[in-house]
Amino acid sequence: MAQRKSSFVNSRELEVLNSIQYPMIKSKNIIRKSVLVIGLMLISGLFIFASKLELPSIWIAQFNPNYFPAKIDFAGEAVPLQIADVQERLDRELLVNKHLNASTFLILKRARRAFSVIEPILKKNGIPDDFKYVAVIESGLVNAVSPAGAKGVWQFMPETAKEIGLEVNENVDERYHLEKATEAACAYFLKAKERFGNWTLVAASYNAGGSGIKKQMDLQKVTNYYDLLLNDETSRYVFRTLALKQIMQNPEQYGFPIGEEEKYRIVPTKKIAIDTTVNDLASLAIQQGINYKILKIHNPWLRATKLVNPTNKKYQLEIPLEGY
Repeated sequence: MAQRKSSFVNSRELEVLNSIQYPMIKSKNIIRKSVLVIGLMLISGLFIFASKLELPSIWIAQFNPNYFPAKIDFAGEAVPLQIADVQERLDRELLVNKHLNASTFLILKRARRAFSVIEPILKKNGIPDDFKYVAVIESGLVNAVSPAGAKGVWQFMPETAKEIGLEVNENVDERYHLEKATEAACAYFLKAKERFGNWTLVAASYNAGGSGIKKQMDLQKVTNYYDLLLNDETSRYVFRTLALKQIMQNPEQYGFPIGEEEKYRIVPTKKIAIDTTVNDLASLAIQQGINYKILKIHNPWLRATKLVNPTNKKYQLEIPLEGY
């Protein structure tokens, strides 16, 4: 009897369970279908909304298939994009620099201040404006120091700097003087132009040296940079310059929407003449109403805590009038 009772109870339990489970299963199916329908409606709504939404320019630029220019030139000399490897080499540098987000943004922020010094000097010396982008790829427009010992915005080696007329010693290093270093770079460019007769080769020679470029031209029996087979660094050099030119002239197109207010401002300064030894630059700074740090920021060519000047050479120090 107990066993039959148990069987009866089990059968009743099954009936009860079935009466509960089937509606639950049915309800779950209804819920699943409802969620699916709602999800599809939401996705459809998003597509409709997106079609009417004006997306930020940075999003558009990141997915812009027309980032590659139809034509481009360096210093007025056309780049032969019809040559497959030339097109691909430029494409590489555009893609690389397009995705160096922080570095490229910083260059765009620094450009106004640095170019305000570089551009007039290039123009005065008859150098095409595009050569300012050589400074960009050399240093990122900061006083960089290379592992080989090149320094400053224009990255002069010490012996080259001295040959061109820059002062380089323990107290003064004019490779860090943007005005004088730009003048020195112009002197190099003009001399190289006389040698090569072509601005693109002048730019390449700034990286590889005039003798290095001439040797390869003679060896390969060509007269055009784009026909030369060079080491990887020099082979990329002009294309990196072109890529930065393209990006800096069209920043929003490449995903760098930067407003004028975001660019580093030009700090107004006055110049004071120094033609004697200054034993304590910190005291000089205080006399001018600033501090040692600010003096060194605006005069990075001063490399020590004092200025030794036994020949009474005349130096010009930049003293900021605000922004400190």
